[in-house]
Amino acid sequence: MAGRIFEYAVLYHPKSTKKGEEEGTTKVSELIVDVKRVVAKDEKSVAIMAARDIPPQYDDKLDQVEIAIRPF
Repeated sequence: MAGRIFEYAVLYHPKSTKKGEEEGTTKVSELIVDVKRVVAKDEKSVAIMAARDIPPQYDDKLDQVEIAIRPF
């Protein structure tokens, strides 16, 4: 099977703190890797590519990182 086109983006969802909730301030999710288009054989391959694209400053926060993948 030939490759297919996929898009992916990586989001960071910071944890809210109790102090922030009490003050009424909530942290907003941020886009850390903008939408990219790739040709791959399946979503698993795209997930690996996206994981390699995560900036190193998020290495200790991977539980708060989301990889969004969309096939065409």
